[in-house]
Amino acid sequence: MEKAKISASQLFILMVLFELGSALLVPLAIGAKQDAWLAILIGMVGSFVLFLVYHKLYTYYPNLLPTEYMQKILGKVMGTVLAFVYILYFMYDASRVLRDFGEMLLTFAYPDTPLFIANALLMLVIIYTVRKGIEVIARSGELLFIFMYVLAVAGFILIVSSGLIEIKNLQPILEEGLLPSLKVALSETLYFPFTEAIVFTMILPYLNDSKKAKMTMLCATGLSGINLAITMLINVSVLGVNLTARSQFPLLSTVESIQVADFLERLDVFFMLAMVIGIFFKVSVLFYAAVIGTASLFKIKSPSRMSYPLGIIILFMSMTIASNFQEHLHEGLYAAKFVLHIPLFTIIPPLLLLVAFMKNRKKHGDNTLD
Repeated sequence: MEKAKISASQLFILMVLFELGSALLVPLAIGAKQDAWLAILIGMVGSFVLFLVYHKLYTYYPNLLPTEYMQKILGKVMGTVLAFVYILYFMYDASRVLRDFGEMLLTFAYPDTPLFIANALLMLVIIYTVRKGIEVIARSGELLFIFMYVLAVAGFILIVSSGLIEIKNLQPILEEGLLPSLKVALSETLYFPFTEAIVFTMILPYLNDSKKAKMTMLCATGLSGINLAITMLINVSVLGVNLTARSQFPLLSTVESIQVADFLERLDVFFMLAMVIGIFFKVSVLFYAAVIGTASLFKIKSPSRMSYPLGIIILFMSMTIASNFQEHLHEGLYAAKFVLHIPLFTIIPPLLLLVAFMKNRKKHGDNTLD
Protein backbone atom coordinates (compact mmCIF):
# COMPACT_ATOMS: atom_id res chain seq x y z
CA MET A 1 0.00 0.00 0.00
CA GLU A 2 1.15 3.52 -0.73
CA LYS A 3 1.43 5.85 2.25
CA ALA A 4 -1.56 8.04 1.45
CA LYS A 5 -4.77 9.16 3.13
CA ILE A 6 -8.06 10.48 1.79
CA SER A 7 -10.90 12.17 3.69
CA ALA A 8 -14.47 10.92 4.02
CA SER A 9 -15.68 13.73 1.72
CA GLN A 10 -13.17 12.67 -0.96
CA LEU A 11 -14.35 9.05 -0.68
CA PHE A 12 -17.96 10.26 -0.97
CA ILE A 13 -17.19 12.25 -4.14
CA LEU A 14 -15.28 9.38 -5.76
CA MET A 15 -18.12 6.95 -5.04
CA VAL A 16 -20.77 9.26 -6.51
CA LEU A 17 -18.70 9.90 -9.65
CA PHE A 18 -18.00 6.17 -9.95
CA GLU A 19 -21.63 5.09 -9.63
CA LEU A 20 -22.89 7.75 -12.03
CA GLY A 21 -20.03 6.99 -14.47
CA SER A 22 -21.29 4.87 -17.34
CA ALA A 23 -24.77 4.38 -15.77
CA LEU A 24 -25.83 7.82 -17.07
CA LEU A 25 -25.08 6.65 -20.60
CA VAL A 26 -27.44 3.71 -20.94
CA PRO A 27 -31.24 3.27 -20.69
CA LEU A 28 -30.90 2.00 -17.13
CA ALA A 29 -33.70 -0.30 -15.85
CA ILE A 30 -35.84 0.39 -18.94
CA GLY A 31 -37.17 -3.19 -18.61
CA ALA A 32 -39.46 -1.72 -15.94
CA LYS A 33 -40.77 0.75 -18.57
CA GLN A 34 -42.09 3.99 -17.03
CA ASP A 35 -41.25 2.62 -13.57
CA ALA A 36 -37.51 2.50 -14.35
CA TRP A 37 -36.92 5.13 -11.65
CA LEU A 38 -38.51 2.82 -9.06
CA ALA A 39 -36.36 -0.16 -10.15
CA ILE A 40 -33.28 2.04 -9.68
CA LEU A 41 -34.33 3.04 -6.14
CA ILE A 42 -35.12 -0.59 -5.19
CA GLY A 43 -31.70 -1.67 -6.50
CA MET A 44 -30.11 1.12 -4.46
CA VAL A 45 -31.83 0.01 -1.24
CA GLY A 46 -30.83 -3.62 -1.90
CA SER A 47 -27.22 -2.57 -2.35
CA PHE A 48 -27.24 -1.02 1.16
CA VAL A 49 -27.45 -4.55 2.64
CA LEU A 50 -24.41 -5.70 0.64
CA PHE A 51 -22.46 -2.54 1.53
CA LEU A 52 -23.00 -3.37 5.21
CA VAL A 53 -21.42 -6.79 4.52
CA TYR A 54 -18.42 -5.16 2.76
CA HIS A 55 -18.09 -2.66 5.61
CA LYS A 56 -18.19 -5.37 8.30
CA LEU A 57 -15.31 -7.18 6.57
CA TYR A 58 -13.42 -3.86 6.56
CA THR A 59 -13.95 -3.45 10.35
CA TYR A 60 -12.35 -6.86 10.96
CA TYR A 61 -9.28 -5.92 8.88
CA PRO A 62 -9.19 -2.08 8.73
CA ASN A 63 -5.53 -1.82 7.67
CA LEU A 64 -5.52 -4.58 5.08
CA LEU A 65 -6.53 -4.60 1.44
CA PRO A 66 -9.15 -7.23 0.51
CA THR A 67 -6.45 -9.03 -1.50
CA GLU A 68 -4.58 -9.42 1.81
CA TYR A 69 -7.44 -10.29 4.16
CA MET A 70 -8.82 -12.89 1.75
CA GLN A 71 -5.60 -14.84 2.38
CA LYS A 72 -6.07 -14.49 6.14
CA ILE A 73 -9.68 -15.70 5.93
CA LEU A 74 -9.33 -18.54 3.41
CA GLY A 75 -5.66 -19.45 3.72
CA LYS A 76 -2.75 -18.65 1.43
CA VAL A 77 -3.70 -20.68 -1.66
CA MET A 78 -7.49 -20.17 -1.82
CA GLY A 79 -7.18 -16.55 -0.68
CA THR A 80 -4.60 -15.77 -3.38
CA VAL A 81 -6.72 -17.39 -6.10
CA LEU A 82 -9.84 -15.44 -5.03
CA ALA A 83 -7.90 -12.17 -4.76
CA PHE A 84 -6.56 -12.74 -8.29
CA VAL A 85 -10.13 -13.33 -9.56
CA TYR A 86 -11.21 -9.96 -8.12
CA ILE A 87 -8.21 -8.20 -9.70
CA LEU A 88 -9.13 -9.73 -13.07
CA TYR A 89 -12.70 -8.54 -12.55
CA PHE A 90 -11.58 -4.95 -11.84
CA MET A 91 -9.53 -5.00 -15.05
CA TYR A 92 -12.40 -6.48 -17.05
CA ASP A 93 -14.86 -3.90 -15.69
CA ALA A 94 -12.41 -1.07 -16.45
CA SER A 95 -12.10 -2.33 -20.04
CA ARG A 96 -15.92 -2.44 -20.38
CA VAL A 97 -16.30 1.16 -19.19
CA LEU A 98 -13.43 2.25 -21.46
CA ARG A 99 -15.27 0.61 -24.38
CA ASP A 100 -18.44 2.54 -23.40
CA PHE A 101 -16.41 5.76 -23.60
CA GLY A 102 -14.95 4.96 -27.02
CA GLU A 103 -18.33 3.96 -28.49
CA MET A 104 -19.95 7.13 -27.14
CA LEU A 105 -17.19 9.36 -28.51
CA LEU A 106 -17.36 7.77 -31.94
CA THR A 107 -21.17 7.90 -32.08
CA PHE A 108 -21.36 11.46 -30.82
CA ALA A 109 -18.48 13.37 -32.38
CA TYR A 110 -15.75 11.39 -34.16
CA PRO A 111 -17.31 8.72 -36.42
CA ASP A 112 -14.18 8.41 -38.58
CA THR A 113 -11.74 8.03 -35.67
CA PRO A 114 -10.58 4.46 -34.92
CA LEU A 115 -11.95 3.13 -31.61
CA PHE A 116 -8.41 2.24 -30.50
CA ILE A 117 -7.25 5.88 -30.75
CA ALA A 118 -10.19 7.20 -28.68
CA ASN A 119 -9.66 4.56 -25.96
CA ALA A 120 -5.86 4.95 -25.97
CA LEU A 121 -6.02 8.73 -25.42
CA LEU A 122 -8.22 8.39 -22.33
CA MET A 123 -6.18 5.44 -21.04
CA LEU A 124 -2.93 7.44 -21.24
CA VAL A 125 -4.42 10.19 -19.05
CA ILE A 126 -5.73 7.57 -16.59
CA ILE A 127 -2.35 5.80 -16.40
CA TYR A 128 -0.66 9.13 -15.64
CA THR A 129 -3.24 9.95 -12.91
CA VAL A 130 -3.08 6.49 -11.28
CA ARG A 131 0.74 6.65 -11.16
CA LYS A 132 0.35 9.78 -9.02
CA GLY A 133 -1.66 7.84 -6.41
CA ILE A 134 -5.05 7.85 -4.72
CA GLU A 135 -4.65 11.35 -3.21
CA VAL A 136 -4.30 12.92 -6.67
CA ILE A 137 -7.32 10.96 -7.97
CA ALA A 138 -9.35 12.12 -4.94
CA ARG A 139 -8.31 15.80 -5.29
CA SER A 140 -9.14 15.73 -9.02
CA GLY A 141 -12.55 14.35 -8.05
CA GLU A 142 -13.21 17.28 -5.68
CA LEU A 143 -12.54 19.77 -8.47
CA LEU A 144 -14.54 18.05 -11.22
CA PHE A 145 -17.44 16.98 -8.98
CA ILE A 146 -18.53 20.62 -8.61
CA PHE A 147 -18.21 21.19 -12.35
CA MET A 148 -20.28 18.08 -13.13
CA TYR A 149 -23.08 19.13 -10.79
CA VAL A 150 -23.15 22.65 -12.23
CA LEU A 151 -23.62 21.05 -15.67
CA ALA A 152 -26.35 18.75 -14.29
CA VAL A 153 -28.32 21.58 -12.64
CA ALA A 154 -27.98 23.79 -15.75
CA GLY A 155 -29.15 20.90 -17.95
CA PHE A 156 -32.16 20.24 -15.72
CA ILE A 157 -33.20 23.91 -15.75
CA LEU A 158 -32.88 24.06 -19.56
CA ILE A 159 -34.93 20.86 -20.05
CA VAL A 160 -37.71 22.26 -17.86
CA SER A 161 -37.48 25.68 -19.61
CA SER A 162 -37.77 24.01 -23.03
CA GLY A 163 -41.15 22.57 -22.05
CA LEU A 164 -40.02 19.08 -23.07
CA ILE A 165 -41.32 17.21 -20.04
CA GLU A 166 -44.53 15.25 -20.62
CA ILE A 167 -45.79 13.87 -17.31
CA LYS A 168 -48.21 11.53 -19.11
CA ASN A 169 -45.18 9.53 -20.38
CA LEU A 170 -44.62 8.45 -16.76
CA GLN A 171 -48.15 7.16 -16.35
CA PRO A 172 -49.63 4.83 -15.30
CA ILE A 173 -47.33 4.22 -12.33
CA LEU A 174 -47.06 0.52 -11.39
CA GLU A 175 -49.20 -0.45 -14.40
CA GLU A 176 -48.33 -4.14 -13.91
CA GLY A 177 -47.77 -3.94 -10.15
CA LEU A 178 -44.48 -3.91 -8.25
CA LEU A 179 -43.17 -7.22 -9.63
CA PRO A 180 -41.58 -5.93 -12.90
CA SER A 181 -39.67 -3.21 -10.99
CA LEU A 182 -38.50 -5.74 -8.37
CA LYS A 183 -37.40 -8.15 -11.09
CA VAL A 184 -35.36 -5.47 -12.92
CA ALA A 185 -33.88 -4.23 -9.62
CA LEU A 186 -32.73 -7.70 -8.53
CA SER A 187 -31.46 -8.72 -11.96
CA GLU A 188 -29.91 -5.44 -13.14
CA THR A 189 -29.70 -2.24 -11.07
CA LEU A 190 -28.54 -3.99 -7.89
CA TYR A 191 -25.33 -4.98 -9.74
CA PHE A 192 -24.95 -2.15 -12.21
CA PRO A 193 -24.05 0.39 -11.01
CA PHE A 194 -24.47 0.02 -7.23
CA THR A 195 -22.61 -3.07 -6.01
CA GLU A 196 -19.90 -2.51 -8.63
CA ALA A 197 -18.70 -0.13 -5.92
CA ILE A 198 -17.29 -3.20 -4.11
CA VAL A 199 -14.07 -1.88 -5.71
CA PHE A 200 -14.02 0.77 -2.95
CA THR A 201 -13.15 -1.93 -0.40
CA MET A 202 -9.68 -1.59 -1.98
CA ILE A 203 -9.66 2.11 -1.08
CA LEU A 204 -11.20 2.02 2.43
CA PRO A 205 -7.83 1.30 4.12
CA TYR A 206 -6.67 4.76 2.91
CA LEU A 207 -9.52 6.54 4.71
CA ASN A 208 -8.17 8.85 7.42
CA ASP A 209 -11.20 8.27 9.69
CA SER A 210 -12.40 4.65 9.55
CA LYS A 211 -15.49 5.44 11.68
CA LYS A 212 -16.97 7.47 8.81
CA ALA A 213 -16.66 4.67 6.23
CA LYS A 214 -20.13 3.16 6.63
CA MET A 215 -22.11 6.41 6.54
CA THR A 216 -20.02 7.74 3.64
CA MET A 217 -20.65 4.64 1.51
CA LEU A 218 -24.40 4.63 2.22
CA CYS A 219 -24.82 8.38 1.63
CA ALA A 220 -22.83 8.29 -1.64
CA THR A 221 -24.92 5.37 -2.91
CA GLY A 222 -28.12 7.15 -1.84
CA LEU A 223 -27.19 10.34 -3.74
CA SER A 224 -26.16 8.34 -6.84
CA GLY A 225 -29.41 6.37 -6.77
CA ILE A 226 -31.54 9.51 -6.50
CA ASN A 227 -29.58 11.18 -9.33
CA LEU A 228 -29.96 8.15 -11.62
CA ALA A 229 -33.68 7.86 -10.80
CA ILE A 230 -34.19 11.57 -11.65
CA THR A 231 -32.22 11.11 -14.89
CA MET A 232 -34.43 8.20 -15.98
CA LEU A 233 -37.57 10.13 -14.96
CA ILE A 234 -36.45 12.97 -17.24
CA ASN A 235 -35.46 10.63 -20.11
CA VAL A 236 -38.80 8.78 -20.05
CA SER A 237 -40.85 11.97 -19.61
CA VAL A 238 -39.09 13.64 -22.59
CA LEU A 239 -38.60 10.70 -24.97
CA GLY A 240 -41.29 8.23 -23.88
CA VAL A 241 -40.66 4.58 -22.97
CA ASN A 242 -40.20 3.23 -26.52
CA LEU A 243 -37.72 5.86 -27.69
CA THR A 244 -35.75 5.63 -24.43
CA ALA A 245 -35.50 1.84 -24.82
CA ARG A 246 -34.40 2.09 -28.48
CA SER A 247 -31.87 4.89 -27.92
CA GLN A 248 -28.23 3.86 -27.43
CA PHE A 249 -27.63 6.96 -25.29
CA PRO A 250 -31.02 8.28 -24.09
CA LEU A 251 -29.59 11.14 -22.04
CA LEU A 252 -27.79 12.40 -25.16
CA SER A 253 -31.10 12.27 -27.08
CA THR A 254 -32.78 14.21 -24.26
CA VAL A 255 -30.07 16.90 -24.20
CA GLU A 256 -30.21 17.19 -28.00
CA SER A 257 -33.94 18.00 -27.69
CA ILE A 258 -33.23 21.17 -25.66
CA GLN A 259 -34.22 24.33 -27.48
CA VAL A 260 -34.71 27.58 -25.57
CA ALA A 261 -35.85 30.80 -27.29
CA ASP A 262 -34.74 29.58 -30.76
CA PHE A 263 -31.06 30.17 -30.08
CA LEU A 264 -29.98 27.97 -27.17
CA GLU A 265 -29.63 24.50 -28.68
CA ARG A 266 -27.08 21.80 -29.62
CA LEU A 267 -25.95 21.48 -26.00
CA ASP A 268 -24.59 17.98 -26.57
CA VAL A 269 -21.14 19.14 -25.48
CA PHE A 270 -22.41 19.53 -21.88
CA PHE A 271 -23.52 15.91 -21.92
CA MET A 272 -20.17 14.92 -23.38
CA LEU A 273 -18.17 16.70 -20.68
CA ALA A 274 -20.24 15.14 -17.88
CA MET A 275 -19.84 11.67 -19.41
CA VAL A 276 -16.08 12.02 -19.86
CA ILE A 277 -15.70 13.08 -16.20
CA GLY A 278 -17.81 10.18 -14.89
CA ILE A 279 -16.14 7.56 -17.08
CA PHE A 280 -12.65 8.91 -16.32
CA PHE A 281 -13.17 8.40 -12.57
CA LYS A 282 -14.86 5.03 -12.94
CA VAL A 283 -11.99 3.62 -15.01
CA SER A 284 -9.40 5.32 -12.74
CA VAL A 285 -10.81 3.74 -9.55
CA LEU A 286 -11.10 0.26 -11.11
CA PHE A 287 -7.62 0.53 -12.62
CA TYR A 288 -6.12 1.82 -9.36
CA ALA A 289 -7.67 -1.13 -7.46
CA ALA A 290 -6.19 -3.56 -10.00
CA VAL A 291 -2.74 -1.92 -9.70
CA ILE A 292 -2.51 -1.93 -5.88
CA GLY A 293 -4.15 -5.36 -5.70
CA THR A 294 -1.57 -6.82 -8.09
CA ALA A 295 1.27 -5.10 -6.25
CA SER A 296 0.12 -6.47 -2.85
CA LEU A 297 -0.53 -9.96 -4.22
CA PHE A 298 2.85 -10.32 -5.92
CA LYS A 299 4.79 -8.32 -3.26
CA ILE A 300 5.81 -5.53 -5.66
CA LYS A 301 7.20 -2.65 -3.57
CA SER A 302 6.38 0.13 -6.06
CA PRO A 303 2.75 -0.25 -7.26
CA SER A 304 3.13 2.52 -9.88
CA ARG A 305 5.46 0.21 -11.84
CA MET A 306 2.42 -1.96 -12.63
CA SER A 307 0.40 0.87 -14.17
CA TYR A 308 1.83 0.70 -17.72
CA PRO A 309 1.58 -3.08 -18.30
CA LEU A 310 -1.89 -3.33 -16.69
CA GLY A 311 -3.06 -0.19 -18.52
CA ILE A 312 -2.03 -1.68 -21.87
CA ILE A 313 -3.84 -4.95 -21.03
CA ILE A 314 -7.04 -3.00 -20.17
CA LEU A 315 -6.75 -1.02 -23.41
CA PHE A 316 -6.47 -4.17 -25.53
CA MET A 317 -9.25 -5.89 -23.55
CA SER A 318 -11.54 -2.94 -24.31
CA MET A 319 -10.98 -3.60 -28.02
CA THR A 320 -11.42 -7.37 -27.94
CA ILE A 321 -14.29 -8.01 -25.46
CA ALA A 322 -16.91 -7.54 -28.18
CA SER A 323 -16.95 -7.16 -31.97
CA ASN A 324 -19.61 -4.41 -31.91
CA PHE A 325 -21.55 -2.21 -29.49
CA GLN A 326 -24.69 -4.38 -29.44
CA GLU A 327 -22.66 -7.47 -28.52
CA HIS A 328 -20.87 -5.41 -25.86
CA LEU A 329 -24.21 -4.37 -24.30
CA HIS A 330 -25.63 -7.91 -24.43
CA GLU A 331 -22.52 -9.30 -22.72
CA GLY A 332 -22.80 -6.69 -19.95
CA LEU A 333 -26.50 -7.27 -19.36
CA TYR A 334 -26.57 -11.06 -19.38
CA ALA A 335 -23.25 -12.92 -19.47
CA ALA A 336 -21.34 -10.73 -17.00
CA LYS A 337 -24.27 -10.72 -14.55
CA PHE A 338 -24.46 -14.50 -14.04
CA VAL A 339 -20.76 -15.32 -14.43
CA LEU A 340 -19.31 -12.38 -12.46
CA HIS A 341 -21.73 -10.04 -10.70
CA ILE A 342 -23.88 -12.48 -8.73
CA PRO A 343 -20.99 -14.60 -7.35
CA LEU A 344 -18.50 -11.73 -6.79
CA PHE A 345 -20.94 -9.20 -5.29
CA THR A 346 -23.66 -11.22 -3.54
CA ILE A 347 -22.37 -14.74 -2.75
CA ILE A 348 -18.63 -14.58 -1.97
CA PRO A 349 -18.57 -11.49 0.38
CA PRO A 350 -21.21 -12.89 2.81
CA LEU A 351 -19.35 -16.23 2.85
CA LEU A 352 -16.07 -14.42 3.59
CA LEU A 353 -17.82 -12.50 6.38
CA LEU A 354 -19.18 -15.73 7.86
CA VAL A 355 -15.71 -17.32 7.96
CA ALA A 356 -14.15 -14.11 9.33
CA PHE A 357 -16.85 -13.95 12.03
CA MET A 358 -16.22 -17.59 13.06
CA LYS A 359 -12.44 -17.03 13.16
CA ASN A 360 -12.85 -13.84 15.15
CA ARG A 361 -15.20 -15.49 17.65
CA LYS A 362 -12.83 -18.42 18.05
CA LYS A 363 -9.90 -16.06 18.63
CA HIS A 364 -11.86 -14.10 21.26
CA GLY A 365 -12.86 -17.38 22.89
CA ASP A 366 -9.22 -18.51 23.09
CA ASN A 367 -8.23 -15.14 24.60
CA THR A 368 -10.95 -15.51 27.25
CA LEU A 369 -9.70 -18.98 28.19
CA ASP A 370 -6.16 -17.62 28.50
